[in-house]
Amino acid sequence: MSTSTTARPMTPATVWLARGRHASGAADDVLRRSLQRRKDNQDIDDFLELPDDRTGPSERVFEARWRVDGDVTVRARLSLASGDGQEWILVAEAGRPWRDAWPSPAGLFWPDGPELAWDRDATTRLAPGGINPLPRDDKETRRLLRGAVRGGWHIHVVVHEAMTTDDRGRVPLARWLPPGLRHRVVEHRAAPQQLRGLNWALRDTGVEVPRGGAVVLPGTPAPEGYDARDFSVRAVFLDGSEPADLVDAVRRFAALPRPLPDGAEDALTALREDWHLLTLREELERQRALVAMYAEALEAMTQSRDLYREAAERAHEALAALQESTAAAPPGPQPAGTPATSPLQQLTRTFERLKPRRPASPAAEAGSAGVRRVTSER
Repeated sequence: MSTSTTARPMTPATVWLARGRHASGAADDVLRRSLQRRKDNQDIDDFLELPDDRTGPSERVFEARWRVDGDVTVRARLSLASGDGQEWILVAEAGRPWRDAWPSPAGLFWPDGPELAWDRDATTRLAPGGINPLPRDDKETRRLLRGAVRGGWHIHVVVHEAMTTDDRGRVPLARWLPPGLRHRVVEHRAAPQQLRGLNWALRDTGVEVPRGGAVVLPGTPAPEGYDARDFSVRAVFLDGSEPADLVDAVRRFAALPRPLPDGAEDALTALREDWHLLTLREELERQRALVAMYAEALEAMTQSRDLYREAAERAHEALAALQESTAAAPPGPQPAGTPATSPLQQLTRTFERLKPRRPASPAAEAGSAGVRRVTSER
């Protein structure tokens, strides 16, 4: 399959992205309560909900900031579309390259608890962090997986059960993932009898799932450096133990350079250029930058005014010179064969005399000297 990433910009190493869908209810109220609880517990430093005049009636925007590793600041922005089944986009950026061991930004915005259906893939309606059985129909499976890998927002993993599992085998992969990946990975499970139909559904992606194994799907477009053999696990023991090889494959896949998902570029630009949750120090720096910008603009206006004043003075001088030359001209008709000179031409010539002369370039002077030498030799 083609692994072209097209011309889309790449995801910066400092950025964490997520997109989801809130199933029902007032998602903005859920976010307000959750963020206030996080602030009270000092999980985040502060948060802000932008007023309607900043966002418009069709969108709610929440900003939050916190620190990781003691001194690394994280800024995050969640935009929530209004309406039934509200979709949301979350972009977070840290002062250093992102580490999977840091807390999930989605987990800091939204509350914990499986009863709150905020964490659903916007395309497939599946839940990251849980186990999602594949449809029984092969065509439905193909349609599901083709839609799942488009856009690039989530990492999709397909696991084949070699035999029917018990409760020990129904532990989701997310339990073993670091916090920064738990809300980004969607796990699909295939029953023992579904292997053939599953690989038929995946034939367009160029990957296959080994019997009793797993594979990390490439997505569309595939990230740079993706090779199906590097992200395929031959055996996953669903006995409650950590699937170390699969966890390693997921972590390596997440570290690959990837293009920004569909719609993420605008969200990242809004985070960087339309940020409002400033500290006192940042506000002071911002005001100083504005003062410096206004000072530069004022200086440019002053220089323009001085140039206009100088041009006006030269125009007055030229006009005065024209009037003097006109007054000094002898009366009577011009001699035959002498072209008449209009006042406009005289004014233009006066301007030409007033224009500063540019020094000739060394090459031009050398050429002129050569002409003079040839003339003198003749």
